[in-house]
Amino acid sequence: MHGDAGGAALSPMPDLTSDESATVVLGLGTSSEDAFPADVAGAPCLVAVRHGETLWTLQRRHTGRTDIPLDEVGERQAEGLGRRLAGRTFAAVLTSPLARARETCALAGFGLVAQQREDLCEWDYGEDEGKTTAEICVERPGWSLWREGTPGGETLDDVARRAERVIDEVRGVGGDVLVFSHAHFLRVLAALWLGLDASNGARFVLRPASISVLGWEHDEPAILRWNDDGTFPLE
Repeated sequence: MHGDAGGAALSPMPDLTSDESATVVLGLGTSSEDAFPADVAGAPCLVAVRHGETLWTLQRRHTGRTDIPLDEVGERQAEGLGRRLAGRTFAAVLTSPLARARETCALAGFGLVAQQREDLCEWDYGEDEGKTTAEICVERPGWSLWREGTPGGETLDDVARRAERVIDEVRGVGGDVLVFSHAHFLRVLAALWLGLDASNGARFVLRPASISVLGWEHDEPAILRWNDDGTFPLE
């Protein structure tokens, strides 16, 4: 999973093509400096930030287009992101227009320079909006968002098309790009960045207010850091 273009000693990546149970959870990297490695041959990195906590995040409800603000914990998390990102230079800052992402962006100190992108919105869950996975599985046993999608909502292919447009934009920028968005969308984006099928986003887990870095190892797209919410012990 992990190129070490920034010099970080990272764990081996599970083989997503052969291990059906592989799930990427852990925060990766060895220091704050490793989270933002230098560009490889001028290729930009995408620094992806999931928004901070909301009430529905805490309740594990599917929050697509419902415009829920950060809760008090989420606001503190966003301010903490600002301290972690301080002093870093980005060629562009992009954010989802949904309140929880915009507030995270603003509290982290990037609100004045951020550009909103509709493509960065979370997966539209249709009739499953506001429901937990457990509640959905009562209605449809064995349900998986990644396999079945949601009635009246976006398909995985719909979300993937949006993610591809974001990747194309980022790769056309002459420098690192900071992106504030949402868990399921960023998981799809990460899979596509690596050249994997979008369904492999199911293997990537993201905590609220986490920082992930998608970049390069030599000429190959790679994950340089994933799901780092600042709570992991880093050596």
